[in-house]
Amino acid sequence: MFLLLFSFIIPFIVNYPSNYLVDAFSVNRQSFYKIDTGTCSTHFTSTSSHGGITKLYSSSSSPSEGYDDDLFASLLQSRINQVSDQETKLPLVVLDSMLPRQILKLEIKNKLLLELLNHRLKRETPTLGMIGTARLRSGEVVNLNTGVEVEINVKNKMDDDDNDNKYSGLNTVEFVAGRRFNIEGGLETTEGGWTEGRVKFLDSKAEEENELRANIGFVDPVVPFAKAYSLAKQLTSPNANLPENVSLIQRWIELAKEREHQEGQIEKLLLDLGDRPKEDEPSELAFWVGALINPLPAMGVSMEVRPALLTAKSAGERVEIVLVAILRSIKHMDGSAPMW
Repeated sequence: MFLLLFSFIIPFIVNYPSNYLVDAFSVNRQSFYKIDTGTCSTHFTSTSSHGGITKLYSSSSSPSEGYDDDLFASLLQSRINQVSDQETKLPLVVLDSMLPRQILKLEIKNKLLLELLNHRLKRETPTLGMIGTARLRSGEVVNLNTGVEVEINVKNKMDDDDNDNKYSGLNTVEFVAGRRFNIEGGLETTEGGWTEGRVKFLDSKAEEENELRANIGFVDPVVPFAKAYSLAKQLTSPNANLPENVSLIQRWIELAKEREHQEGQIEKLLLDLGDRPKEDEPSELAFWVGALINPLPAMGVSMEVRPALLTAKSAGERVEIVLVAILRSIKHMDGSAPMW
């Protein structure tokens, strides 16, 4: 069922079962369509949009000999803005809080989602914006203001002899998570029925550099990063408290392999995630570990950390989130401290 949520800033904080709190200023309650793989009932408000076609004239084709240079510059800037909008505007779908490198495989039944996918698959690199939800302490569910751009890969196609069925051709689709983004605004309902918004793509290295510059006023601006690096090393370094002095990540993998839902599940997951980032990339390492312990489909062996990671404001906070989570997951799986 489609769910339309109205947006404004909530002066509360989000309470997750993982015991991590997400700042309410990271949630967005603007009008999105929640598209699921179930039924197709839609409630929406109409958003008007007035877009025109910009025509640029050469000197030989100008409608008037006294063409205004200022007007030409204005039209040129308008065209540049249109191209920029195409690069920073994404259709927004509420399905799951995915992290970079994660892969979500779905069998698509919903007609609106099929229509959107068919529209996006016309592009050379078809993508859309994936966002998740958060539950407030009041119990209300709201959309996050952060998400990931996902590439659309069609894995299987339906056998459909009905040439008039415009929704035929898609069956199993993979969404491969890439760049993170914040929703900047510009939300509007398209003629196709889905919602698009203007986003700002995020880069972990740039965020960490900005964080370092923001701490220049401190006696030692490197201190916050020293903490992040120290915590990151705890994830990857040999640990004397674990069997054979393996690292926390290695121990989690060992225990998770004993709880696989199907043979080879963890090896396939590691292949999907790719090489583990190094400790000097604390944010990327945190996202990698979060994708490891919160795999898709879920294994039920760890607390949910993905919304908290997406809305965390610093490298140290991200690493701390996954460090606590992987420790609790290990204790859960080895039986020393079951979580449920």
